[in-house]
Amino acid sequence: MEHLDTIVVGMGPGGESVASRLLGEGQNVAVVESGLIGGECGYYACIPSKVLLRAPEAQWEAAGVAGLSRPELDWDGLRGYRDGMIRHLDDSAQVEDYRELGAQVFKGRARLVGRDPWRVVVNGTELSAEHVVLATGSEPVVPPIDGLSDLGSDVVWTNREATTLESVPERAVVVGGSAVGVELSQFLAALGSRVTVVQRGERLLDREDPRLCELIADRFEREGIDVRTGTQVSSVARQGRGVLAHLDDGTRVETDVVVLATGRRPRAEGLGLDEVGVDTDGGLPAVDEHCRLAPGLWAVGDLTGQAMFTHVAKYQARVVTDNMFGREHRADYTGVPRVVFSFPEVAAAGLTEAAARERGLDPVVAEADLTAELARPWTYASDPVARMGLVADRSSGMLVGAWAFAPLSSEWIHTAALAIRARVPVQTLRNAVFQFPTFSEGYLSALDRLDL
Repeated sequence: MEHLDTIVVGMGPGGESVASRLLGEGQNVAVVESGLIGGECGYYACIPSKVLLRAPEAQWEAAGVAGLSRPELDWDGLRGYRDGMIRHLDDSAQVEDYRELGAQVFKGRARLVGRDPWRVVVNGTELSAEHVVLATGSEPVVPPIDGLSDLGSDVVWTNREATTLESVPERAVVVGGSAVGVELSQFLAALGSRVTVVQRGERLLDREDPRLCELIADRFEREGIDVRTGTQVSSVARQGRGVLAHLDDGTRVETDVVVLATGRRPRAEGLGLDEVGVDTDGGLPAVDEHCRLAPGLWAVGDLTGQAMFTHVAKYQARVVTDNMFGREHRADYTGVPRVVFSFPEVAAAGLTEAAARERGLDPVVAEADLTAELARPWTYASDPVARMGLVADRSSGMLVGAWAFAPLSSEWIHTAALAIRARVPVQTLRNAVFQFPTFSEGYLSALDRLDL
């Protein structure tokens, strides 16, 4: 049994960030991955989805720019570029890269079998280490729809099938109005699918500010995307080469594919946590503010159940490695940005008005139509759409939340995210100087509307 400094179990963005930092510190590291090094994000989620969304987004942008005609979309070219970006689902180069950096690479599922020191078994090989970092990610939640298990992956898609699709279906039912559901719906519709979104809640993106949800719903209506809220798919069955979906409001929808966008759950099964005496809550590990499960045992990414984003996993990697080397670092999830790469982009950070009230704050809100006050929306497009909203706490005078529905908001939402995280007073933000002409100038318009 070989003894190492650290074993990293799961090599998505969080695990890769941990491994890279530890190897840079000269540690003796083993990495374990049951799938592809790079994880869900690199092959089936963030990277392919953003690649696929970019072409129809550019089409939409070009059609709205004075002096340009709408460009033609080359599906074969887009698909080929996507395949290159996801490395043709081949991680052999990544395996060799880590070996060249000095890591031992194991392909298979890992299980904890002992502690003091920590012991891990992979494919019958037992390893021991002072530290083990669990970064096993998450898996799609499959809703309890009658008949769903009788259908195959040719007609029932998760994000994996949707982002690696070879041809665009004529009809699609997207189950769930989450960020994934919104992105996939708009992408499929832009490429010619007749899309129906079935959302159990009363709004799309129902965890965000209701005004933001209203704006994306209006956008979907103009694009011909059929949104059914307050209902859910109760059963599905084969109908010829397609599927007939029955909704619990009594309606039916004929479709070629059913796309599941109903959330994800942390993947903790089979890790052996209970057997080595690690506390779990409903099967999930109890992670402290240092991202620690027990002395020498750590977790990063979706497994922690905290803000399940790639950027959070990479942040947690910094938290864990700092703590490993004795540099006190407590995880703080204040102001984490949330982005939906729709057309235009949806971005938010911090608290909604409702969430602020739940925390006992006294929220003050403001909304600004950036097209009415800024030059940048009009230099960007001939018929621009750009709005933003802010949430401040009256008692402290601090910004606590923000949202935007505008081009490039994924980039400029970070001003709000940093202000919220650093507790920058609204009065200080009002004295900021923003570049002209940019969308960021809109902060001043919205800040001036806050009744503080």
